[in-house]
Amino acid sequence: MSSPPPIRRRPAASFSPRFTVSLIYLFGFFFVYCLVLIAPALYEVAQTIPPGPEQEEAAKLAAQHAIQPRLAIAIVASVFTTTLGAHFKLLPGLRERR
Repeated sequence: MSSPPPIRRRPAASFSPRFTVSLIYLFGFFFVYCLVLIAPALYEVAQTIPPGPEQEEAAKLAAQHAIQPRLAIAIVASVFTTTLGAHFKLLPGLRERR
């Protein structure tokens, strides 16, 4: 009696959502850069206006005026940071598995 042929197992399928993870990093870095760019304006509002509805409205206006001319800087910086992090394999989820 002959033995049955060996069963060939397929390698396990690997799912790597690199594009989705890249978008999450891109939006995360964008959010952080926007916060960094508007933080000085918000700090100034917090120091000069007492807490209350006036401070909240002044903070909204200060944030809008601070980010409008610098929005392109935040976009470029987030794209650049995500690209460099992916290229040098520094960002978890974007490193290639071996």
